[in-house]
Amino acid sequence: MMTVDSVMTELKKKGSEKTRKIYARHGMATDKMFGVSVADLKVMAKQIKGQQALACELYATNNVDAMYLAGMIADGSQMSRKQLNDWAESASALRMIAEYTVPWVAVENAEAREIAMEWIKSKKVAASGWCTYSGILATKLDEELDLEEIEKLLGTVAAGINNAQDRERSAMNAFVIAVGTYARPLLKKAKATARQIGEVSVDVGDTSCKVPLASAYIEKIENAGRVGKKRKTIRC
Repeated sequence: MMTVDSVMTELKKKGSEKTRKIYARHGMATDKMFGVSVADLKVMAKQIKGQQALACELYATNNVDAMYLAGMIADGSQMSRKQLNDWAESASALRMIAEYTVPWVAVENAEAREIAMEWIKSKKVAASGWCTYSGILATKLDEELDLEEIEKLLGTVAAGINNAQDRERSAMNAFVIAVGTYARPLLKKAKATARQIGEVSVDVGDTSCKVPLASAYIEKIENAGRVGKKRKTIRC
């Protein structure tokens, strides 16, 4: 069975300056990473899948590669609310972890909705909150969703997105897309909100990445007949 030390040694071997430069162009601080490709991380994740204690140890290293790997193998349903809060807090300055890894596990928790709402109200971890709620929309049946709450959140986005920080603004835009994509009863409201917020400007670093235009994205999903099609997991 692999230990945190053996995994860290393997991560260090697989790290590359090329990958670190890619992350740097996306605005990530590279002083706490080896630069392991996601493809290599996926291979490692298959080898240590199900080792919950190891996942928590890896996350605690504060190494970005190890934290990302931890999110691939951790089971959020086994984590306490305090653990999830600690993960979100420690990832607040790490975009890739805050907006992917943390929501991956938070969505699996029985208290996911309450946690997402708590984070949304916090300036420090708001991006994790919006991304977590987007994950809930993607994985829960419509009848399990609090449609009234989600509609209110669309109003929050419309009223506050222009004054939000970059990362939260991006996550808010993604939330509108998630509502239009996954919550069929709120499609009309999501489309109206998307038109209202229009093009969202976000600093994407030294890259050619673009923030999706929510109205166009939702229209594309609708035309393809995919509105309301749920996912088993939001891990990528």
